[in-house]
Amino acid sequence: MALTTKKQEASKAQPQAKANAAHGLRDLFEVGLKDIYYAEKVLSKTLPKMMKNASTPELVNTLKNHLTETNEHVSRLEKIFEATGIKPAAKKCDAMEGILKESDDMINKTDIGVVRDAGIIASEQKVKHYEIATYGTLHAYAKTLGENKAANLLAMTLDEEKKADAALTGIAMASINMNAYKADSIANPKV
Repeated sequence: MALTTKKQEASKAQPQAKANAAHGLRDLFEVGLKDIYYAEKVLSKTLPKMMKNASTPELVNTLKNHLTETNEHVSRLEKIFEATGIKPAAKKCDAMEGILKESDDMINKTDIGVVRDAGIIASEQKVKHYEIATYGTLHAYAKTLGENKAANLLAMTLDEEKKADAALTGIAMASINMNAYKADSIANPKV
C-alpha cells in the first residue's frame, strides 16, 4: 500500500503533458525540424544587422558567407520536410530568440570597432553551437527513423555549421580578440 502511495505522489509531482505532446521519436524529430526552421529564418533576418555593425572586413565577409549558408539551410530544411512528409512550418524557437536578444543587447552596449566585433563573434558562435547541437540531434533522429535522405541533408548542414564555427574562432584568434584586449588596456590602464 505504501508503494502505491509513493507512485501516486511521484506522478503528482511530474507535470502533465499537453494534449499535443510528443509521443515518440518521430514527434520529437518533427518538433525539432520546425524549431530549427524558425531559427534559421530568424537568423537570416538578423545576420544583416550583425554585418552592418561589424567593422573588420574579414568578419563582414564571414557573416555574408553565413547568411548565404543560412538561406541554403532554409531551403535544405524545406527539402527535408518534403522528403519526410512533414508539413513545413516554423515553430517559435525560444533558445534562438534568447541568443539573438543577447546579441542585440551586446551590440547596443559596445562601441563600434574590434570590441564589438569580438562580441559579434561570440554571439554568432553561440548561434553556431545551438545549431550544431540541434542538427546533430536531428541527424541522429533521422538515422534512427530510417529517414536516410533527411539524415544526409542534416549531416551536410551539421558539417557546414562546424566549419562556420571554426572560421569564427580563426578570425577571433588571428587578431580581433587581441586587438579588443589592447583597446581595453588603453581605455582601462592598470596602474
